[in-house]
Amino acid sequence: MMKATEKAEILIEALPYMRRFYGKIVVVKYGGSAMNDESLRASFGANVVLLKYIGLRPVIVHGGGPQIGHALARLGVESSFVDGLRITDDETMEVVEMVLGGKVNREIVSLVQKGGGEAIGLTGSDGGMIQVTRRISEGRDLGRVGRVVGVDPEPIQAVAESGFVPVIAPIGVDESGVTYNVNADEAAGAIARALRAEKLILLTDVEGVLNTDGVLTPSLTSEEAREWIRQGVIRDGMIPKVECCAAVLDEGVKSAHIVDGRIQHALLLEIFTDGGAGTLITR
Repeated sequence: MMKATEKAEILIEALPYMRRFYGKIVVVKYGGSAMNDESLRASFGANVVLLKYIGLRPVIVHGGGPQIGHALARLGVESSFVDGLRITDDETMEVVEMVLGGKVNREIVSLVQKGGGEAIGLTGSDGGMIQVTRRISEGRDLGRVGRVVGVDPEPIQAVAESGFVPVIAPIGVDESGVTYNVNADEAAGAIARALRAEKLILLTDVEGVLNTDGVLTPSLTSEEAREWIRQGVIRDGMIPKVECCAAVLDEGVKSAHIVDGRIQHALLLEIFTDGGAGTLITR
């Protein structure tokens, strides 16, 4: 059993980070194993509440791709993807809104509340918060899949300033009021930029960014990350995550993190310890 003095040393290690990030906004993209494993779900809710009570201002943006896929399968609707984006017709969009804006969003709000905090669920279409245009990928129309062109931070700020944790479903709306499915990483990045967040944290199902030897890289600059993409060191599904991080750093976010969400208390380890639980990307 860990000795009391060892626990105290952990708190002392965390103290400089608590001081540095007090009052700062941290946008967390929540998805993957952290969202599906029951023990990880419980620890995530407790971690978010702890962040809130020690003075940080967490904002959660969640995914829900597997849940959407399961709902569509039960309805006998086959899912198709282009570049990792779900082709979304009108029927599919109804399911997306039902799952993301309803079931998944409510479950995450409940996780925070079970952890002892207070949360309010929002969707990106509330008040025109996440503004989008129709996304075309390599000349192919993906249907109601949106590309984010703007974020109105006021609804998020109003919820946060009232003492609640905002929990946001990545659903956007165009200038005609039509709703669109939005990639959760993209939505989280756009929200972090609009809020001038201190940090953007993407929870993933991998360790973080790996070097040429397949070993975790604890930290990178955005220039180094872009060079690794050009060299092919960073590839496949990690490319859009790293590009998302580099883009938010260009627009005022102080740091971005790609974190292994399969680790218990990954959020706390990444923010408050020297070692972290993933890869830190800075300007």
